[in-house]
Formats: sequence, structure tokens, C-alpha cells
Amino acid sequence: MSMDLDTPVPVPALPASKTGAATFVAAILRPYPANRSRILCYNCGAPIDGTTSAGALCHDCIKLTIDISSGIPREATLHFCRDCDRWLQPPQHWLVAAPESRELLALCLRKLRGLTKVRIIDASFIWTEPHSRRIKVRLTVQQEAFESTILQQSFEVEYVVATQQCPECAKSYTHNTWRACVQVRQKVTHKRTFLFLEQLILKHGAHRDTINIKEAKDGLDFYFAARNHAEKFVDFLNSVAPVRTKKSQELISVDIHSATKSYKFSYSVELIPICKDDLVALPVKLAHSIGNIAPLALCHRIGTAINLLDPRTLHTADVATPQYWRAPFTSLAEVSELVEYVVMDIEMLGVTKGRWALAEATVARASDLGRNDVTYFTRTHLGNLLKVGDSVLGYHLAGTNFNNPAYEALEKSSSLASTLPDVVLVKKFYARKKKGTKGRTWRLKRMAKDEGELLPKKQDQDKMERDYEMFLRDVEEDAELRNVLQLYKNSNKGFREGRMEGVIQEGEKKVVDGGAAAMEVESEDGTEDDEVPKIEIDELLDEFEDLNVEEKEEDEV
Repeated sequence: MSMDLDTPVPVPALPASKTGAATFVAAILRPYPANRSRILCYNCGAPIDGTTSAGALCHDCIKLTIDISSGIPREATLHFCRDCDRWLQPPQHWLVAAPESRELLALCLRKLRGLTKVRIIDASFIWTEPHSRRIKVRLTVQQEAFESTILQQSFEVEYVVATQQCPECAKSYTHNTWRACVQVRQKVTHKRTFLFLEQLILKHGAHRDTINIKEAKDGLDFYFAARNHAEKFVDFLNSVAPVRTKKSQELISVDIHSATKSYKFSYSVELIPICKDDLVALPVKLAHSIGNIAPLALCHRIGTAINLLDPRTLHTADVATPQYWRAPFTSLAEVSELVEYVVMDIEMLGVTKGRWALAEATVARASDLGRNDVTYFTRTHLGNLLKVGDSVLGYHLAGTNFNNPAYEALEKSSSLASTLPDVVLVKKFYARKKKGTKGRTWRLKRMAKDEGELLPKKQDQDKMERDYEMFLRDVEEDAELRNVLQLYKNSNKGFREGRMEGVIQEGEKKVVDGGAAAMEVESEDGTEDDEVPKIEIDELLDEFEDLNVEEKEEDEV
């Protein structure tokens, strides 16, 4: 039986209700119009329309023989830093991307060549084992194979995750590799200011970008891997303390071909050499310009400025940082020169200001009791804290020679010499127990610092412990100071009774510089004053690492 391909074949009409597959079959079997020529596919012999066929191939043969993804690789490599969990985006950029995230998918697509010649329809991850170090992505692309013929294909690409250390992590494991250094200095004989500054840095997390913290003479050195991190840290210091900053840079290398240079930057940050509870003698001109305060004043707080208090009148004044550096002055006496006095008589004057109350007191040196009857009459701002028989710390000015030009000018002044007191009382002294205490129920965090090549001597270590003990006492006695710090519950079960890390052992009789008997850690009779300030448990924080969270399994129904 012979068949003519050009002879039309009659097809029976389909019911109008049939749709879907029946309609498709009917469309295939419907005869071509007489004005169109039909040819055979040269690959499989199927009849096709010769006027619209591409390359004399049917649709099935086009899908089988033409690969539009031939120029796209099926394998690639991704570089991952295990220290900082970042991915390398060539040539030198490192970015953070979570597993199966949009950022990681974009990075995977950038690694493939040839995607610019096709149109991406869809891209998705295929689940793989985390330990396999493989990432699989399914891609769907479109491209025009012939004129008016568009093909769509789906394929998989496998990525191998290779580990590579980023430059920042490599620098962190290399000594003396830093780009910027911030040198913080204060020319005083103690470390109490740096202890306070350390707590502020820990509270605000300003040390997160440091690669090393090293102790130096009169201060600390902070090292950073980037210049902007150092500038951010300097801005933080300017916002919490009165400082003066100087900047310098050193040329490390230069490329004459690309005209690129490498520098190391150093920032010198100098703190004002005035500390809390210091006695200062102001120049008369400066005292008149800041509110006509008395030239002899106490520094009751250090913030972004120097806060001064006149204990005889309760007048306060602030010395701004630029104003101080235009006419700098030093402290007349420091806390290491405090002397213990015993209150013999006190009378309130009825003048109050905040937490201070003005009073007239008669005091005697504790070392003079039983030897002579010398007493001193003075005015004090501690009227609401003192009563007869209490011990108080103060500066002894009568008969003391100070090498200070401003104080000598006050002594020679005809109008101001008569106003100079014999004694300036600073703060109340609380006796501590000699033995039997279980240590403090609170603690402070400390920064990890590098002590350098030479370890401190034993006497220097003892002095650092005494400074830290004095700072802890200031925290206990000053509620305003506690408000700006973070105190944590002492949950360290390894510390033994009566001792904490970095704190003097109670029972060890050590005194501060100057030999003031009032600053001994132990009391003479082994009793503790009932009025010793205690920090309530509500003021303490629970450290996150110390919280033991146990997951309870729900009962199955």
C-alpha cells in the first residue's frame, strides 16, 4: 500500500466537550494547509513544517542535540575562612553569608562563567551534608537556539568548599602586625583612672576591634588592624573622659608602579592628670572665670570635664577640657596622702545641696590621740554622713609645704591667705573586718592585657593590687559611680574564702603609698563598722555564660 505525504488525510471532528490531551492530539493530526510545505526531520524522520523549522530538526531533536549550557562549568571552588566565618569574593573582598542565604547564592552565581550569555530563570540550593564540604545549586536557564526558537534547560553545579585564612585573621595570629595604635597615658602615680576607664570600655564594648592590648608605663596601648577602628576608639575616649589627642603616621612601604603607600598610624591620647578626690589649687584667674569658685577645691568627679566642689560653701564648677589644656594645672594632693581623723564635734549649718550637707566639725588626727590635744576646726560637705566618733579621711594642710606655684600665690595673697583651711575632709572612712569575711558577693570584669616581655616586679604587683582594692572600695561607697558600671554576681566557686582574683587578701596588713594608717585593709580591733556600704543583690547582673539553662522535654501525649 502506497502513501503520498502530500495527500490530505481526513480527521473526524472531535466533540466540543473534549479538551486537554484530546485537543492537543487533534492539533497534531490536523492536516497542514495546502500552501505550506512539509519536510522530514533529518535526524528522526518526523514530519515538520519546512517554513518554520530550525535547522531541519523537530523540537525533540533540538532538545537532544543542542546544549545551551555547554559554556557553563559544572564544578567550582569557594574559599571559606573558618576563623571568622567569611567567604572570599574575588579578588580580595571577604563577606559574611549564612548557609543557603541569598548572599551565598549570589556569590555562587558570580563564580560561574558564561552566565552572561543565557537568561537565568531560577536558582536554588540542593541539600547536602554539612560535613561533606560541598554545595550544590540547581540552575534553570533560557537561550535562543535558532531564530524564533527558545530553549530552557535545568542542570546542577557542584561547589567544593576550600578553607583559606583571610588577611585579618592571619594578622591576628602574627605578632607586631597592626595598622593603627592608640596610646592612652596619664601621668599619675596610681591606676585608679585606668581601672574606671577599663570598666567603661567593657560596658560599651569599645575593645571588640582590638587585636592586642598591652600594658605600658603610665598607661595602655591598644592595637587595631584598621585605621577606622582606631579612630572610632579615640572618639569613644573623647566621649567619656577629658583627653587630648595627637596623631602621627609612619611610612612603611610604597609601590612606585601603582603609587600606593602603606602607613602605620599612632594616636597619642593623654588623660588629664586630675583624679577623683584630689585636692587642687586653681589659678585665681581661672577660678574667677568658671563661676568665682574658691581657688582651693576638691575634685568630686571626672566626666567629660573636671567637676570641682568647694567644701566650705558647697559651690560647684566645671573645668572643660579645652579650657584646662589652655592653662593646665596639677593636683595639690592625691589620695595616697590622705590622713585619718576622728570627729570630736560636728554642727550642721542647714545648707544642703544634693547629697551634701554643710557642717562645721572639730577633728583630731588619729595618730595624735593619746599623745596631745591638738584639734582642728574646719567646714565640711559631709555633714549628713559624719557624727561624733566617726573616722574621716582628709588632707592635712597646716604646716605642710607644697611645691605648687598656685598654692604659693594663695598663701601670699592678702585676701585669700586667711581663707585657707588647716584640714580638708574628703570622705568617711569605714573599718573592715580583719578576718572571717567570705569575700565580696560581686565582681568586675577585666580585660585581657599583654604584660609585655618583662613581668612587673613584686612591689609593682603589690601596688597594682592596692590600687584595685581602693577602686573596689570607691565602687562600694559611691552610688553614682556604680550607676555607670556593670557589676556581676560573684559565682566563681573556685575562689577561696577571703580572697578574690586581683584583690588584696583580707588579713594581709598592707597600706597605701604615704603610710596612711587609715587605708589599711584590716582594722585594728578586728571589728567591722555596721555602716559599711553594701551592694544590694538587685544591683548585680547575671553573666550570660554563668546561666545554666536546661531544656525540659515535653511529655508525649
